[in-house]
Amino acid sequence: MALPRSRRTRGALAAAAALSLTLAGCGGDGGSSEGGEAATAPGADAITEPVEIEFWHSMKEKNELAIKAMVDDFKKANPKITVKPVFKGDYDQMVVAYKQAVQQESTPPLVQIYDIGSRFMYDAQQVVPMYKFIEADKFDQNANIEPNIASYYTIKGKLWSMPFNSSAPLLYMNADAVKKAGLDPDKPPATLDEIGEWAKKLTVKEGGTVKQYGFNAALYGWFVEQLTAQDGAEYCDNGNGRNGLATKVNFGTGAGPKFAQWLGTLVKEGYATNTGRPTDQAQNAFKTGTVALHLESTSALGGYTAAAEGKFELKTAPFPKPSASSSGGTIIGGASLWINAAGHSDAEKRAAWEFVKFSNTPEQQAKWHAATGYVPVNPQAKSNDNPNFQVAVTQLRSQQPSAATSGCLLGIMPEARKAAEVGLEQAVPAGEGQEPKTSAEQAMQTAATGLQSAIQKYNANVGQ
Repeated sequence: MALPRSRRTRGALAAAAALSLTLAGCGGDGGSSEGGEAATAPGADAITEPVEIEFWHSMKEKNELAIKAMVDDFKKANPKITVKPVFKGDYDQMVVAYKQAVQQESTPPLVQIYDIGSRFMYDAQQVVPMYKFIEADKFDQNANIEPNIASYYTIKGKLWSMPFNSSAPLLYMNADAVKKAGLDPDKPPATLDEIGEWAKKLTVKEGGTVKQYGFNAALYGWFVEQLTAQDGAEYCDNGNGRNGLATKVNFGTGAGPKFAQWLGTLVKEGYATNTGRPTDQAQNAFKTGTVALHLESTSALGGYTAAAEGKFELKTAPFPKPSASSSGGTIIGGASLWINAAGHSDAEKRAAWEFVKFSNTPEQQAKWHAATGYVPVNPQAKSNDNPNFQVAVTQLRSQQPSAATSGCLLGIMPEARKAAEVGLEQAVPAGEGQEPKTSAEQAMQTAATGLQSAIQKYNANVGQ
């Protein structure tokens, strides 16, 4: 299920600010804590009698049903352990709920946190790092986790959480419209400029009214992150926050302004439509055939496949690069599982690990993928034969993990993503013939430098 923008960044600014102000009370001041590096991974003998654990998650509708099915399968295989799944709202609401639980010393044994919440989870020092269970159980990480997925959740060379629901970015095409325009969907555009040329040929006007736009994408900060990584550049400094606390973001130069300028020009010239920041509006434009080319996550593929049935042929292609010389790759999205240490018994921590380990098995990852459309985390899991999905798998496996493709570890990453969206809003005009509020370079640079105060406050609270 695709996540609309409201689920991805709604309230992120307030949540990030609130979280940064509570880090000192979470162990982020370097004081004693039951979690973080000091936490231990109990062995299998920790469970001597039946144990029940809560699993906080942000999955709803069909994805929530898939979680319940996984929990039921786990219970059959592990009768001593009961996992109680608890829906805690969207990703941002989950982080707020977790912060409150930390303050109240009532965190759940197991929690699902979205990718851009990773730096906070690391700094909060509440968890048993996943690598400690991996080392204790001699779990084969290389064989059971896609390297390009594991790299996002790896900090200082160690895996801190278990990838769970992972997605990848794609270029979606209305293949019927592409063929009608004399273009070949089997030879898709690979760069922004190539997409721009296709968009001009795919735009259809009748009597001065646009019947079909060549291109559309939500004004979504995730795309700025993707294009930056595709360019082989790091979104934030200090090795994307992996060689030390990041002190600034870099989207004010490079791929950020390039994307803003490129999209703004297409909209102004009438070859693309600006549907704003909500991803559901951009998705609806593609589903209804109003748009021929479109950027989105693999999590939208199921909905797009259903919407296109009987109306048009749907095809996907790798996510574009900023230019032909770009030599980077894409970043995964989604969320991972974290095991809390603070306030939990060895039995609870071990039970959480047993479920995490179970969720990663090829059989469960295949079921999870089939039910949700997320990319299988385990490379041994069978993925569906849909060629549109296989594009994402090929894209993922064809690139080497790097600091750029691992993503930025930043304590206020939700706020940074939102700031990039504000920059895009300033740089992309509302419609054909209209002017942007400001230049792309100025808009993205202002958005990036505007984060400095919040970054400094967060880093000061962490004290590392």
